[in-house]
Amino acid sequence: MGSNGLPPEPGTREHTLDELRRRMASVPGRGASVAAHIPREQPLRRDLLPVPAPLADLLPDGGLPKGSVVAYSGAHSLLTGLLASVTAGGGHAAVVGLPRLGLLAAAEMGAQLSRLAVVPDPGPDPAEVAAVLLDGLDLVVLGLHGLAVPPARCRVLAARARNRGTTLVVAGGEWTNPALRLDTRVAGYDGLGPGRGRLRSVCLDVRVSAKAGPPRQGRMDLCARAGRTEWLARENVTRPTEVTALREAVS
Repeated sequence: MGSNGLPPEPGTREHTLDELRRRMASVPGRGASVAAHIPREQPLRRDLLPVPAPLADLLPDGGLPKGSVVAYSGAHSLLTGLLASVTAGGGHAAVVGLPRLGLLAAAEMGAQLSRLAVVPDPGPDPAEVAAVLLDGLDLVVLGLHGLAVPPARCRVLAARARNRGTTLVVAGGEWTNPALRLDTRVAGYDGLGPGRGRLRSVCLDVRVSAKAGPPRQGRMDLCARAGRTEWLARENVTRPTEVTALREAVS
């Protein structure tokens, strides 16, 4: 209901948020259980979300901890891989504020698009839309487009994600004190000659920084095979590697 006691008008921000809340309540396996929140004093659960296999080798726990916040920067390819891994494993996910994220690429990685909600234009406050989605999903990817989220609000959203057991990945902005930081850069391509050829694979350079321990860095290939896209580990190291090929982020 709106502040005047009447239903919000269609097309308004309040109507959009109400509609998202109704959809979250109907998500199978999550909508009926969100009332059973994790107590604030309880430590973060070590339940993990599935990730592409080469990334699992770099993460401290072998997956993304449920209820955590991950700050992400760089190529969108790995974001798509996270969404594919979660939805292919039976989870539900959402993308907020990233209209150029490729759904076809996600499907070729094995994503179940019926389990993926997309909010390409969340309006002036994408964090508020993400906060609503935290109530009913396993993974929420939030594009900030360079926005800096105030530290106090970061703490509120992090507590909400923890209590709901939902992983929040924030991309392209500033976030205070995330549990993990992921940075992904394109390190090279295979299959393209001078001005011609068919792209067969993309090599990604991935760096993982946790609150404890040294950063981990490794390379992985994103390969196209018979209409499918596969993730293959190239090399994983715990020290920075020299990248001599392209360093441009995939848009």
